[in-house]
Amino acid sequence: MSAWLSEVIAALETAYPPELAESWDAVGLVCGDPAEPVNSVLIAVDPDETCVDEAIDLGVQLLITHHPLLLKGVHGVPADEPKGRIVHRLVRAGIALYCAHTNADSADPGVSDALAAALNLHELRPLQPITETTGLGRIGTLPEPERFEAFVRRVAAALPETAWGVRGAGCPDRMIRTVAVCGGAGDSLLAAATAAEVDAYVTADLRHHPAGEHLAALRTVPALVDVAHWASEWPWCEQAAGVVRRSLGGTVDVHVSTRRTDPWNHHAVAAGKNQGGMPA
Repeated sequence: MSAWLSEVIAALETAYPPELAESWDAVGLVCGDPAEPVNSVLIAVDPDETCVDEAIDLGVQLLITHHPLLLKGVHGVPADEPKGRIVHRLVRAGIALYCAHTNADSADPGVSDALAAALNLHELRPLQPITETTGLGRIGTLPEPERFEAFVRRVAAALPETAWGVRGAGCPDRMIRTVAVCGGAGDSLLAAATAAEVDAYVTADLRHHPAGEHLAALRTVPALVDVAHWASEWPWCEQAAGVVRRSLGGTVDVHVSTRRTDPWNHHAVAAGKNQGGMPA
C-alpha cells in the first residue's frame, strides 16, 4: 500500500498551511517528485546527517522535518558541502524532503500545542495570536497548581533527555497554574508571556541578558524554564505523524525519529563544585 507524494504534501499543507509561514522562512518540498509513490515516511526535527542515515536505514521514500535544510539562499548544492551532501544523499536514495517550519509553529494544532500537551496543559490559546486559534506559542493551565520546583521536574520528565537539560529561574516554592509555552526559540515572546501574567514560561534558547533583566526588574511573573531547542520541538513529530496516518488512512507507514539531533552532546560539572559552578 502506498500514496503519492503529492497526497502526503496535501495532507501536511492542510494541517500546516504554508501561508502561516513567516516571510523569511523556507517551507515545503526541498527535493523529490510529487508524482512518485510513498510507502513510508520518517518524521524528525532536523534534516541532518543523522536523520538521513536513519531514513536510508529504514528505506523510507520521504523525510519530513520541522527545520528547513535551505533556510538561506544558495547558488548551488555541491556534494562536497554539508547541505549539498545531504541533498545528494537523499536524491541518490530516492528520498524526498519536506519541511514544515514556522507554518507548523503557528498552526492549530502546531508545535506549541504538542509541547503543551506533553506538559498536560489544558484550555489552550495562542500566546501571540494570528487568529483566535492560530499564532505563536500557547497559554494553558495545569490540572492543579504545583510548586515551581515540581513544575521544572514535570518539564524534564515530559521531554527527551539532553545534555542541555532543563533550567529554571524563579522561587522554588511559588505556585504554578497558568503556563505559556513556545516550542523552539521563544526569547522574542518573553514580553508577551510577561504581559499575559502567566505563572511560568517554558521555551528554548532564552538569552542571558533578557532573562537576567526580567528577574532584575523584580518580575516574579512568569518564572522561566529554559530547555533544549530540539527537545522543545520533538513532541511535534508525533503530532505530524498523526496527521499523515489519519489523512492517508494507514496506507503509509510512519516512523518518528528518536535520534537526538541536539548539537550539544556533553554536560559536565567539575568535581567539588555545586550546580551553580561555585566550590561546594
